[in-house]
Amino acid sequence: MKSNDRPIGEVVKEILRRYRLEDHLDETKLIERWPAVCGPMIAAHTSVRVTDNILFVKVDSAALRQELQFMKETLLTKLNKSAGRDLIKDIVFR
Repeated sequence: MKSNDRPIGEVVKEILRRYRLEDHLDETKLIERWPAVCGPMIAAHTSVRVTDNILFVKVDSAALRQELQFMKETLLTKLNKSAGRDLIKDIVFR
């Protein structure tokens, strides 16, 4: 390997860091893991998006929204554990 050759993974990480895209990539991965974190039943009745480190959860049932509100801290802990860092600061149920 030449002295200026680097593994592609290292180059990609540098580009993500340079253009401040790491959080966006982690947020996308977190959205993909939502069904594994909350379970298939909850995932079937919710849709999620992340803005400014806040997870917005759209819920199709008032009863489920109330139940999720009670589970908020547990979900927050599971999501951040899944991300490997404190990525999500709050969860808003709508």
